[in-house]
Amino acid sequence: MGDGHPMRLTAAPRRAWRRRSTLAPGDDAGASTVELVLSVPALLLIALFLMMCGRLVSIQLDVDAAVHAAARAATLARTPALARQDALAAAQTTLAGRTSCPQPAVTVDTSAFRPGGTVTVVVTCQVPLRDLAGVGVGGSKRVTARTTSPLDVYRGAS
Repeated sequence: MGDGHPMRLTAAPRRAWRRRSTLAPGDDAGASTVELVLSVPALLLIALFLMMCGRLVSIQLDVDAAVHAAARAATLARTPALARQDALAAAQTTLAGRTSCPQPAVTVDTSAFRPGGTVTVVVTCQVPLRDLAGVGVGGSKRVTARTTSPLDVYRGAS
């Protein structure tokens, strides 16, 4: 083309090729639609993931509050049987009205229930995540909190 070399372009075809290969300022029709179609699903997944994280953090805080209230109630009881009963009642009262933890599992260890001993309480909740299946985490997640509270050294014998 021009001087006989097959790979060399003369000035006129070179200018025409450049014009076709670059977009004019108004030639991006449909680009924003493609960007929207590609970005909306990603934004929805991020929103669902943040909702899942928020739910799990909220439930963890509620379970932590319940286990501390249960341990406190157990240390104020006068007998191991009353300690178990009071701990269960305190945990259920703290978690009352929480739809994501309707039936907490409460375990109370009173094996060291004596003056100067300890009471250990474990509260476990199953958090349903079926409504967040878009993130790929369906089912449920177990949230557990554990605390040990000391008994008063100077408490009277029961």
